[in-house]
Amino acid sequence: MKSKFERINRLPPYIFGQINSLKMKLRSEGRDIIDFGMGNPDMPTPLHIRQKLKEVIDKPGVGRYSVSKGINGLRKAQAKYYKKRFNVDLNPSSEIIVTIGSKEGLANLAQAITSRGDRILCPDPSYPVHPYGFMIAGAKLTPLQTFFNGQFDKNKFLLNIVNNLKKYSSIKVIIVSFPSNPTAQIVDLDFYKELVKIAKKYQVYILSDLAYSEIYFGNNPPPSILEVNGAKSIAVEFTTLSKTYAMAGWRIGFAVGNKTLIEALTKIKSYVDYGAFTPVQVAATAALNESQKCVEEIRETYKKRRDVLIESFERAGWDKIPEPEASMFVWAPLPKKYKKMGSMKFAKNLMINADVAVAPGLAFGKGGEGFVRIGLVENTQSIRQAAKNIKRYFNT
Repeated sequence: MKSKFERINRLPPYIFGQINSLKMKLRSEGRDIIDFGMGNPDMPTPLHIRQKLKEVIDKPGVGRYSVSKGINGLRKAQAKYYKKRFNVDLNPSSEIIVTIGSKEGLANLAQAITSRGDRILCPDPSYPVHPYGFMIAGAKLTPLQTFFNGQFDKNKFLLNIVNNLKKYSSIKVIIVSFPSNPTAQIVDLDFYKELVKIAKKYQVYILSDLAYSEIYFGNNPPPSILEVNGAKSIAVEFTTLSKTYAMAGWRIGFAVGNKTLIEALTKIKSYVDYGAFTPVQVAATAALNESQKCVEEIRETYKKRRDVLIESFERAGWDKIPEPEASMFVWAPLPKKYKKMGSMKFAKNLMINADVAVAPGLAFGKGGEGFVRIGLVENTQSIRQAAKNIKRYFNT
């Protein structure tokens, strides 16, 4: 029997798998690992959302197949959100589709639109599904340098995109994600204006992942690329309820924007799924339509954790850690003492010697080497305990 699977073989070893295996091994030995490694919200889903689920789940017929593109009420709620938050008008019938989390939407859209020989441009480092969703679909990957002398430079980043578009006529898609996972980098609307201008000139699509639109800590909320006039002609944007409402396990996300791409995603989803469980979609509708006070509370919790983590980790001996302006992550350079160790070995040693799990930057691409991603997914007491453990390890 043939066991050569071409698309699987194109993927590199899954670094998170190695980290998770070590974590499971240590926990099986009775070790209490403080886990900052995964962006997995620990807060309870707000009460009114859970109550709506309970209210609907006992109604007759709700256990039947749902609608693969999402129930009408949920798509209307997403259109209302975009209008209120970004002043963007969306047609719920043709410009919005509900996805089973944004990750599924990105991967299925890649399957829907990738042809033999296509190439994509994707930041490096990046959330793994961004490049590898397209690689699984058969596309070629051109990574985009994200940091220049340790800093994000939007002009150099855009110039890099233009240079690649001039070099490769086969580029079909540019992927961007701001606020970024893993780097927490943000951009302003002027950045998107330039990016849209470039994409229109070279006739390529833009996929924007805006998963952290509501997890920000300054006075300026992250913009949507669809705020740019004419952006819908070339762009689709992905959002999710996972982080905004602590609903990661509920698996509700959205793709919105360009009608051609939404139609392509709708078609492929009609073949591979029947949509999320209807009561979950109804509860998600309540999340978007009802009071947003819970979002403010979740945002404030992440901000407090960010401040405690940076202060306590630096006091423990970690060199200067940049303060993220958005997302639920801290993107921390390796301490100078451990620079030569590399992010993978450092992450393993930190778990073994300090009972603290972080994500090695290398897991997000070669451009992530020299960093670790620290998720703000533990309470402040656990963060301070982690800092004590780290200080003990640093002093050995």
